[in-house]
Amino acid sequence: MSELMNQLGQQGKRAARQLAQLTTAEKNEYLFQLAADLETATASILQANQQDLDQATANGIPEPMIDRLRLTKNRIKEMAKGVRQVAGLPDPIGNVEKMWQTEDQLMIGRQAVPLGVIGIIFESRPNVTTDAASLCFKSGNAVILRGGKEAFYSNQALVNLMQQTLKNRKLDTGMIQFVSDTAHEIASDMMRLTEYLDVLIPRGGAGLIQRVKNNATVPVIETGTGNNHVYVDSYAQLEMAKEIVVNAKAQRPSVCNAIETLLVHEDIAPQFLPLIEQALTEKTVELRADQQALNDLKTATLASEADWSTEFLDYILAVKVVASIDEAIEHINRYNSKHSEAIVTDNYQNGQRFLKEVDAAAVYINASTRFTDGFKFGFGAEIGISTQKLHARGPMGLEHLTSMKYIVYGNGQIRE
Repeated sequence: MSELMNQLGQQGKRAARQLAQLTTAEKNEYLFQLAADLETATASILQANQQDLDQATANGIPEPMIDRLRLTKNRIKEMAKGVRQVAGLPDPIGNVEKMWQTEDQLMIGRQAVPLGVIGIIFESRPNVTTDAASLCFKSGNAVILRGGKEAFYSNQALVNLMQQTLKNRKLDTGMIQFVSDTAHEIASDMMRLTEYLDVLIPRGGAGLIQRVKNNATVPVIETGTGNNHVYVDSYAQLEMAKEIVVNAKAQRPSVCNAIETLLVHEDIAPQFLPLIEQALTEKTVELRADQQALNDLKTATLASEADWSTEFLDYILAVKVVASIDEAIEHINRYNSKHSEAIVTDNYQNGQRFLKEVDAAAVYINASTRFTDGFKFGFGAEIGISTQKLHARGPMGLEHLTSMKYIVYGNGQIRE
């Protein structure tokens, strides 16, 4: 185990004890000050981000991925807004869900408590740094952040700022820490930091998440890649379907809640496919279609088997014609990453079947998958979108960063 990770782990464990003692008011005061400091430091943050952007451009990183990396004045304002939203959310820590009396006259309650020390390994998006730190801080958890090398300077500037705000309020800087070494060996050490980390959360592409799942000995909450679908049913309003598909694919294709495959019922394919092709062509989206869909498309190329399971994170969309809702659901459950799925239909029974039978963290009727987001769900900033079924599923907010303990009140009882 590296000296760096041992040191970060020890500092995180120590800081978690102090953090658990802070009142809600003290935590909120820090977060409001942090939001103000983010806005004040906009120029220096953008300067650090430009170093990352220059390096990404020199390395030939595609534009959609550079967009994930890019910070602007407006995006920093949104980051600050997210921190303020977290400060304004109810504090889950200390809440007693219920209490009951047993036959032994014991009063037992179930109380929300912090997880402890959370490790987060993530790629590209610097806004994850403030989102994750603010959520962990509000929920009483110390956090160790390990961002990708492509966002190194941005992340370092943000964590330095957050630690300075901690110092100014006489709080332990171990509450929010940054792994300054981007070597793969250090990441591997972090995955095995069982003595200090209570949970590890990976955020990024399929390769990162698979590596963490395969190598971590620390408990992992899997946040998912987004191989998402929209199924346009034979009962769909075509204009509505067009708007939903264009938004879900092209509004921001580099994020995990964008769609990668469009499924269209064969009864409306001759009408809908030319309509959506024109709309997506205007957004420079490349279409990769099955043989049947090619009959109604002018610019598409033949899709490969790999296209159905690929998270493109780019202006590319796979298109398939299906004979029934059963075929659509079967295709989705075979290829999806259990993130977000949508049906466009005016048929109530088909909508309800889709809700019940599609296996995903978020399932939509007549809406874009782009809403799978902690902000849009009303959770404030999110720690990630969990695609697993244990502990948490879907957008993870404050309450998902807590565990629980039983608190027991007695007056001298002993067990006979």
